[in-house]
Amino acid sequence: MPLKALQKALDYTFNDPELLKIALTHRSADTLHNERLEFLGDALLGAVIAEALYLQFPSGDEGQLTRLRSSLVKRETLAALARELDLGSYIKLGEGEMKSGGWRRASILENTLEAIIGAVYLDSDYDQCRRFVQKVFADYLENVSLEAIQKDPKSRLQEYLQARKLPVPVYEVLSTKGKSHQRIFTVSCSCHELSSSVQAQGSSRRKAEQAAAQQVLDLLQKGTK
Repeated sequence: MPLKALQKALDYTFNDPELLKIALTHRSADTLHNERLEFLGDALLGAVIAEALYLQFPSGDEGQLTRLRSSLVKRETLAALARELDLGSYIKLGEGEMKSGGWRRASILENTLEAIIGAVYLDSDYDQCRRFVQKVFADYLENVSLEAIQKDPKSRLQEYLQARKLPVPVYEVLSTKGKSHQRIFTVSCSCHELSSSVQAQGSSRRKAEQAAAQQVLDLLQKGTK
């Protein structure tokens, strides 16, 4: 598709359109792909968002700011922004990825948006890149708050147990099923206070562990009522 419409959606016109073409090229499609730009864009994104949060929340401590940043730069957020920009329509994929619907995959959308951030930086300078990122993330930055952010279930479970001088939970991967891009992890979480372990599933080991930790927390808190 013509890139003029995308540049209009990005509200940025490239001096070197080749940078944008590379940013939109998945490794399955060409030897000149976007992984190096993705690496650069990931670092720039983290720095810009960290600075924005530092200035926006002068009373926020390191832990709160870290969790806020994680909520903004996580895969789900980046993929959602990429979909809003309709990046999937512009990504250049190899035949296999195209057939499997790679333009819809969150990981590919996330990586492409990061690559575009890297491309904007190389096409201009850091100040312009900062303005670009702040514009793309404007709605998310406007709606984040220290009150809304909460520690993840694994952290909360560990703190709950440590506060009561109890052993930390033990996580174990029981099984991994599915193809590489559609994996389902089954994880158990054992806790000294429960007579048996709980099991949970997720599309990554981390998500499965977080789901299991939440179940354990719910059971422990229910038992204290």
